[in-house]
Amino acid sequence: MHEKNKLYTVKITETAWDMLMVHVRFLSNVSTTAANRLIDSFIEMTGDLAVMPERNPWLEHEAIPFQKYRKILIEKRYLALYVVVENFVYVTAVVDCRQDYFWLLSTQ
Repeated sequence: MHEKNKLYTVKITETAWDMLMVHVRFLSNVSTTAANRLIDSFIEMTGDLAVMPERNPWLEHEAIPFQKYRKILIEKRYLALYVVVENFVYVTAVVDCRQDYFWLLSTQ
């Protein structure tokens, strides 16, 4: 349950960071503005997760444990997956919703 004024420490896994950078590099070839917007939205998202990570829905799929990962949409096309453990929020992946990312679920 969410405690008033409780702050979480948000940690970005190396895998999630690498995935984000792949998306940013791709976008920068198309539009620098879009790439910068993705970075800004990601930073804003980490701030939101530090305050209230429980507000986002669970990622539901038969290949992953029940209520393990939550998801949050970034810039209408990118999905960040994360897990809350005590006072920490671990962002574990950043995927493009337009692509098939179910391969990722089988590795979790």
